[in-house]
Amino acid sequence: MRILLLSRYQHLGASSRYRSYQYLPYLRSRGHEVVVSPLLSDIYMRRLYAGESPPVFDVLRSYWRRVSHLLGCRRYDLVWIEYESLPWIPYRIERLLQGSSTPYVVDYDDAVFHRYDMHHSGVVRRLLGRKIDGVMMDAAAVIAGNDYLAERARAAGARTVVTIPTVIDLGQCPGTPLPRREPFTIGWVGSPSTSRYLASIEEALREVCAGTGSRVVAVGDPGLRLRDVPLESRPWNEATENEETSGFDVGIMPLPDSPWERGKCGLKLVKYMGCARAVVASPVGVNRSIVEDGVNGFLATGTAQWVDALTRLRQDFALRQRMGLAGRAKVERQYSLQTAAPVLASILEQSQRPGH
Repeated sequence: MRILLLSRYQHLGASSRYRSYQYLPYLRSRGHEVVVSPLLSDIYMRRLYAGESPPVFDVLRSYWRRVSHLLGCRRYDLVWIEYESLPWIPYRIERLLQGSSTPYVVDYDDAVFHRYDMHHSGVVRRLLGRKIDGVMMDAAAVIAGNDYLAERARAAGARTVVTIPTVIDLGQCPGTPLPRREPFTIGWVGSPSTSRYLASIEEALREVCAGTGSRVVAVGDPGLRLRDVPLESRPWNEATENEETSGFDVGIMPLPDSPWERGKCGLKLVKYMGCARAVVASPVGVNRSIVEDGVNGFLATGTAQWVDALTRLRQDFALRQRMGLAGRAKVERQYSLQTAAPVLASILEQSQRPGH
């Protein structure tokens, strides 16, 4: 089967890296040819993470390249799309360029439909508010990273909806048991665009660390500052990410309970747990499924609960070690590339052009 992968990002984009690129070796081992066409370049991502304006000409070139691939997609047995083919372009135009002769599968790990249907501009809401619903409805299959996204696809009239969580490659994450060490380290991995979530529990972190020698390590936003919190802010690097995560005693994922966040797929938690680390998270969206409260971590709402959960883990090494091992076991059962790859391959194979 010849597959055209219309990913959103090059390798620096976590959604593309985890939702499609890590599956490519497995798909190719089954004899499939996958041609990759990312929309936005790593140059775009570096400038975005640096807080700089996107390179306009680079974006224009990206859109032109994407249009040329859409016009040529009839040469393929299947098109595999991340989110949508052309962001901010009405679906009718996108579909006209792509044509209807080649079936497509579309994948979501974020509530991208809320970028349109909850936009502050009424014009955007009118023109694009139902765009993603159209993409979902015409797809041969919709792959959703969680139930919130899957429910939207079903409501849109999608003919086939399959939930595949965001997973990690266990071969790249050895899950070393938690060692005894000082200082107690509360860890977070993210990006400049999501570091505001960490700032939302600043008071709890300050209270847990005060006078205890504990610290917070934030990977992914080197410019992050938290008032009166012993914080190490480090840049993200794919080559050292698992090593950084293994240096945590506890991994955290605070989130507000709002529509966009309900669409998130909990990758941070999966990575922490894959490294055999206990977790503390807000009970928002898929977090409530990943975290078994009191088994592999704690769910916390409000400052008092965050302080209580982190303090219990700081004071009880055996508890955090036990929770870390339980988390690793859950990832092995439900959130590993090794279990998800055959499922994804089957969906793609069943969705291809009839007769191939």
